[in-house]
Amino acid sequence: MNLQGLPQVSVPLPWQAQAWAHLQEQISRQQLPHALLFAGPAGVGKERLALALARYLLCHQPVAGHNCGECRACRYSQSGSHGDFRWLQPEGTSKVIRIEQVREAVAFVYRTAGFGARKVVVLTPAERMSNSAANALLKGLEEPSEDTHLILVAQRLQGMPATVRSRCQLVKLPLPPGDQCIPWLQQVTGDEASATELLELAGGVPLQAEHLYNDGGAEPLREQRKLLGDLARGKANVPLVAARLGQQDLAQALRDIALFLHVYLCRQEQAGLRRARPLFQLLDRMQALQAAIAAGSNPNPQLALESVLISFADGFGVMRSGANMRSSSQEIAS
Repeated sequence: MNLQGLPQVSVPLPWQAQAWAHLQEQISRQQLPHALLFAGPAGVGKERLALALARYLLCHQPVAGHNCGECRACRYSQSGSHGDFRWLQPEGTSKVIRIEQVREAVAFVYRTAGFGARKVVVLTPAERMSNSAANALLKGLEEPSEDTHLILVAQRLQGMPATVRSRCQLVKLPLPPGDQCIPWLQQVTGDEASATELLELAGGVPLQAEHLYNDGGAEPLREQRKLLGDLARGKANVPLVAARLGQQDLAQALRDIALFLHVYLCRQEQAGLRRARPLFQLLDRMQALQAAIAAGSNPNPQLALESVLISFADGFGVMRSGANMRSSSQEIAS
């Protein structure tokens, strides 16, 4: 996340209201834990909530449940130069948070605050810490410095050591229901119909929908959906689809295929789901492959993608034996 040029005030997203209210109550009672772990799927705004909380904790005169935007602390945090705030994430082309970064952060939490009463460290994504970095972080978790808060952000809890997880209060941030996302997304798109379509294209992930709108990525996704629909109906071949999807990185191609499968399976009746076991198995396999890539594995993109698409085509071959397959896959591709 770019911490320079932030808005004056950082607020939680609408679907985070319950989690935010609970955090506010803990703060008002002076019971906010030293270490928090925000966990949930990609695209639900975990980092935005972490930033809102960090700026609230650092603010000298918070108002109406958020930072004031006017005090010296808010001006410094807005420009990314607050001396009592650290944001740790993989640097440059690295995929991991290195031990040197964590050691510096642990040393930071034991220093005296320079601008106010609190210091805050946000570490994201926490599952990207190397083993040595996670071990170094334990010192800050086991021997907390007074008025210092550690906010860890994670998408995959299973990728974090149990010793780290157990020392944090878990704040679960699940995928929000569509009726909480569409009014917010409508403020971005300007109309409800566009917001609804974008949210569906993004698989119900609100920040991914926002990204599609801002980057003009909706049309390519519509084309990919049609192409996968053709493959599902046996009207396209694996090499053609692999060549088109292979124009992006493997991780993104896997996400697009998984999204197609999720939407399709959600629309199936019970009878269709009984025939869909190969597709559920494919989703499990893709999830394992995505986790391996996130952990630093580097499979051959073309071979991996073609293998997934062969299983995709085979799975839909089984589904085509059902009466409802044709209409459902056509609806997805439309």
